Amino acid sequence: MKEQKTIYYKDEINDEFSIPKIEARVIDENYKYSHNILWDFCSCILQNFISMPIKLLYQKIRFRLKYVGKENLKKCKDQGYFIYANHTQPFADTFIPSVADYPKRNFLIVNPVNISLKGTGTLVEMLGAIPIPNNKDGMKNFLDEIKRKIEKKYSITIYPEAHIWPYYTKIRPFKSVSFKYPVKLNTPIFCMTNTYQRYGKKNNKIKIVTYIDGPFYPNKELNLKEQQQDLRDRVYNKMVERSKNSNIEHIKYIKQE
Repeated sequence: MKEQKTIYYKDEINDEFSIPKIEARVIDENYKYSHNILWDFCSCILQNFISMPIKLLYQKIRFRLKYVGKENLKKCKDQGYFIYANHTQPFADTFIPSVADYPKRNFLIVNPVNISLKGTGTLVEMLGAIPIPNNKDGMKNFLDEIKRKIEKKYSITIYPEAHIWPYYTKIRPFKSVSFKYPVKLNTPIFCMTNTYQRYGKKNNKIKIVTYIDGPFYPNKELNLKEQQQDLRDRVYNKMVERSKNSNIEHIKYIKQE
C-alpha cells in the first residue's frame, strides 16, 4: 500500500474527487436511448461476454474483490430490480454490480460526462450506461427507458451519492430522489456496500469486500414521498452498518470548517 493521502472536503453531497473535468454533452429529448435489435445484440455480447473476463481479472488482481451475500440477488432472478451502491472507485464501480449480477444484464445510470469523451461515448453506452438528461424535456424518454429495462428483467445500478470519493470508507448522506424509480415501478431493490479491508503478511494491503443486502420493497401503506424516504432510510442504514467493516484507510478525508 502506498503512503496514505489526505483529501480535504467542504461538502459531503457535492464535492467530487475523481477524474478531470470533462464538458458534458447535451442529453435532451433528441437523445436516443432505445436502439435496434442489432445494436442491442452487440451491446449484450460486449456487456456479458467480451468484457466480462476483463472485469473479473481486474477486480481479482487489483482488489482481490470478494462478494458477501451474492446469493441474495437470486431471490429476484426472475424480475427486474435496482441496485444502490456507494461510489468509491472511478473504474471498478462501473462493473462491480454487473459481475455480481451475471448473467443478468446490468445497466448503470450515469452523469452525461461519462459518455462525453470523444471516441468512447458509444462504447460506454453499449456497456450499459444510461445518461441522466440535462433538462426536463429529456426526462420522459429517460424514464421510459428505465421502465423498459425493468420490464425486460434487467437490473439497474444507481449511485445515490452521485460523486466519486476514492477509497472512502464511510457512507455519505444522500437524498431520496433516486428512490422514486422503484417506488413508481413497484420494484425490489438491493444495496451493495464496498468496504476496504486489510490482508497480506504485514496486514497492510487493501482488498474490497462487497456486501449485498436485500431485497427491500416499497411500503405501500405510505404515500409516494414517504415510500421514497422509507426506502432511502433502510438502504442508507444498512450501508452505514456494512461500512463499519472497513478497517483500513488508504485516503484520509478531513472536513474543512
